[in-house]
Amino acid sequence: MHADPQALLHAIERELKLLSWWQAVPPAPEALASGEPFCLDTLTFPQWLQFVLLPRMQALLDAEAPLPTRISLYPMATESFKELAEDTRALEEAIARLDEALSGQRVPRQE
Repeated sequence: MHADPQALLHAIERELKLLSWWQAVPPAPEALASGEPFCLDTLTFPQWLQFVLLPRMQALLDAEAPLPTRISLYPMATESFKELAEDTRALEEAIARLDEALSGQRVPRQE
């Protein structure tokens, strides 16, 4: 019953683009090299999704390498997006579904 991780990565990309958060120019290499979780000190969460999560997950899929099974992005997404005017529900849902597909556990949704 788990969704295809490849399809979920595409859904996250699509939602970032629909929200006009997709960037043509990547951040500086130093920003991507942050040691903080989610590069919190150098990137926004949408930037982290685009420039860290999506490429790393795609590389694992391309290499047919094992995917992470301990993942919990949804709480960070809801926290990051809670003050925004944009409707981020579809992006949050895609992230929750990715968490579920990889961890094998149901992610409780926020109302």
